[in-house]
Amino acid sequence: MSLQLTGKTVIITGAAGGLGRAFALGFAKEGANLVIADMNAAGAAETVALVEAQGASAIAVSVNVADKASCEQMAEDALDAFGRIDVLVNNAAIYATLERSDFWDIDPDEWDKVMAVNVKGPWLASAACYKHMDGGSIINIASATFFSGSPLWMHYVTSKGALVGMTRVMAREAGAKNVTVNAIAPGFTLTEASLAQIDDAANYGVSSRSIKRASQPEDIVGTALFLASSNAGYITGQTIIVDGGKQFI
Repeated sequence: MSLQLTGKTVIITGAAGGLGRAFALGFAKEGANLVIADMNAAGAAETVALVEAQGASAIAVSVNVADKASCEQMAEDALDAFGRIDVLVNNAAIYATLERSDFWDIDPDEWDKVMAVNVKGPWLASAACYKHMDGGSIINIASATFFSGSPLWMHYVTSKGALVGMTRVMAREAGAKNVTVNAIAPGFTLTEASLAQIDDAANYGVSSRSIKRASQPEDIVGTALFLASSNAGYITGQTIIVDGGKQFI
């Protein structure tokens, strides 16, 4: 089954490392042009080098997804470099730096920061890119924690639940231009951020999964590639849980 992503322009926010970098490398293997959008300039440059080593074209763009003008500049930079925008992967999120705590102890300032990046960010990035799209796909990276109600970080879980709702509304509206909008909800995955969050991360949650092993970033990439391809052109407004069979809805 051909994904037909060669020559497509793919913007990935939060692609300086972790899952975002894995997405970039996956799309690069399919011949896409990559826009590596992140505030971490050094990490973004590393991702660009890895993408180019696979023979794909890429640029690094500094973006604050919580800022409208920054998102609009990101879209303009993509157009200047590649002349089109076909896919947006809203991956940037605050996660690794969060302190787990009871909901009544969450600092209101931290709550606001999480919502600004994890919810407002995908909205602003999507709004900036959508106006330049003619068909294509927007993929929001949610989290399986929304379905499990994972305790002690209600602001993060709430922000990822908001992405599920956003995906449904955007799909209704974006269909007018044949743009599909879907979400991926990964389970606990062994990224740098997750390793910093959980002790004994390699074994965390494995016993409760149908597939008894830890999730690697590459386990999530195939779903994104499929949703970005014409093979998923009639799928929109959906959230796909990729967690080795822990959550069933």
